Amino acid sequence: MNSEIIIKTKAFVQKTLKGAEGGHDWFHIERVYNNTMLIAKEEQVDLLVVSLGALLHDIADPKFHNGDETIGPKMATTFLKSLAVDDKVIAHVVQIINHISYKSSLGDAATIPFTSIELKVVQDADRLDAIGAIGIARAFNYGGFKNRGMYNPAIPPNHSMTKEEYKKSTAPTINHFYEKLLLLKNKMNTSTGQKLAQGRHQYMEAFLAQFYDEWNGKI
Repeated sequence: MNSEIIIKTKAFVQKTLKGAEGGHDWFHIERVYNNTMLIAKEEQVDLLVVSLGALLHDIADPKFHNGDETIGPKMATTFLKSLAVDDKVIAHVVQIINHISYKSSLGDAATIPFTSIELKVVQDADRLDAIGAIGIARAFNYGGFKNRGMYNPAIPPNHSMTKEEYKKSTAPTINHFYEKLLLLKNKMNTSTGQKLAQGRHQYMEAFLAQFYDEWNGKI
């Protein structure tokens, strides 16, 4: 029964995200799902919850829906009810969707009282896809999508962003490394996530060093 639910959910997500921005499309979901399955091998989790949480976590990312954070949970709930998924499972998946994003850890948002090992696993899986080579590609893809500059030395990173500032930021893409991407290594929840983040973090540091050398005409 659970395998059928997963198959139908994958098909639903693929159809829903057809034509989505390249960093938040079906392939992003598939990578997060695969990361989730990898991390879940080392944790005691409800596999149905983490599977559905991974597949549906970006079903309607607020930044592509005028900042509306209610659309994703509503879509996930309606779809899962159509498959007669248990209400407790649906409620848990919705909590994952509501709390998985990085902005949920900023400012007052960080005080929201929800946690579970399932959320931690899916969150690590999602954060892994935000760093390393793919993370770099996704950052610049989204920056281009939003017509943002790559880098501007006159615009420093904001190291103390609130959730609202994060949502409204129009800063160059390089700033995003300092405002989020380079911080994720130390925000991993699980031992597996921490181990996998190390190499990806080092790759980003090497990229930035190369970027600045090229920008400044040193090499």
